[in-house]
Amino acid sequence: MREGSINVAIVGGGITGLALAVGLVARNISVRVYERARNFHEIGAGIGFTSNAEKAMMVVDPSVQAAFKRVATRNTSDWFQWVDGYNEDGEDARHTKETLLFEMYLGERGFEGCRRSEFLAELIKTIPPGVVAFQKGLHRIVDRGEGETLLLAFCDGTTAEADVVIGCDGIHSRVRQFVLGEDNPASYPNYSHKFAVRGLIPMERAKAVVGQAKTSTRLMHLGTDAHLLTFPVALGSLLNVVAFVTDSDEWPHTDRMTSKGTKAEVASAFASFGPTARAIIDLLPDEVEKWAVFDTYDHPATAYTRGRICISGDAAHAAAPHHGAGAGFGIEDAAALCVLIADASSLIHQSCSNREDILRTAFATYDFIRRDRTQWLVQSSRLVGEMYEWQNPQTPCNSDNFRREVKWRSRAIWDYDVEAMVHDAREAFLKTLCNRAVRD
Repeated sequence: MREGSINVAIVGGGITGLALAVGLVARNISVRVYERARNFHEIGAGIGFTSNAEKAMMVVDPSVQAAFKRVATRNTSDWFQWVDGYNEDGEDARHTKETLLFEMYLGERGFEGCRRSEFLAELIKTIPPGVVAFQKGLHRIVDRGEGETLLLAFCDGTTAEADVVIGCDGIHSRVRQFVLGEDNPASYPNYSHKFAVRGLIPMERAKAVVGQAKTSTRLMHLGTDAHLLTFPVALGSLLNVVAFVTDSDEWPHTDRMTSKGTKAEVASAFASFGPTARAIIDLLPDEVEKWAVFDTYDHPATAYTRGRICISGDAAHAAAPHHGAGAGFGIEDAAALCVLIADASSLIHQSCSNREDILRTAFATYDFIRRDRTQWLVQSSRLVGEMYEWQNPQTPCNSDNFRREVKWRSRAIWDYDVEAMVHDAREAFLKTLCNRAVRD
């Protein structure tokens, strides 16, 4: 290790990894991102961030929130609406009205969404040249012991060294396997028996079919064994559509999470829905891609860190997307890590003798601060996905219990105190180090 400095390796260049890199660069921490793809290419699907995520962006670095704002589309309404996708009067989706089950006020900031690819492109602009290395699929990590750097070996035969390694390499994380063990079932995600079909529909086309009111805000259309989420993105030029379908079969592929499908297949799952949901599904192309919904519900991680290696974002806590909070929680992770690594760096500059212990303690603190909340998200996302498809007999869609469950769970995400998280992380980090110093 170089005296008085930290070299950070981030494995994975998705939203969590790039946001973390931006935050570390802003704090003058040496960082390198290793991305297995040839270049940055994200699917064009829509993504949304609520207030907790935007607060975390500001902690990471204001440039992250600025990048989001440049591509964000705000709803014309500040209300998130859950509607009965079945019951409508009439068959013309432009003039029928779905039964409102309940709605939630999102605050003055409303709800903002964007295309994932556009946000990623804006993040890339804030990262200096040379920080990202492409075509670097991780093969293994070697911990060479006290006083030595970690060795990263890549599939192309090259190697790199770093003081710490942070896995932001997604749901099929290789770094997670090193943290938890390659033979550990918790190192691998499981099929939730739901798949999603995504679409980005030209807004004028969508308005012509279902009208202005049903395309200008965030709507969750609920029904038996399927549900549909819609909201505007791309500065209002596109309607983001995500159709979820329950699948009783096992996912047929071991090497990929997507499969070819047809609009007719999706339409059959929504055949009993009202005219609005059916009309939106009909806007999808004839050939679609089915995205398997995998998560870590069945085998949650027992730790997010092992020594000077940790995991973050989907690599740590991949959740089904039914809360729409996975990316936001990855930003929260990045906020905690940026602050803790910066504090660790300051302490190392003051005293290099305990640098390995300082770095391990920083990661252990991150694990302590983040694991309960993020694993709650994994559990809650599964549950609300079942609730949205009327599969939970304890919470029928027309019950007060259903409304209470969805509301408190949503508020637990949106109203999270990010500043308190940062304060608690820093306090816990310093307290742990002080206690160890007293014992020693």
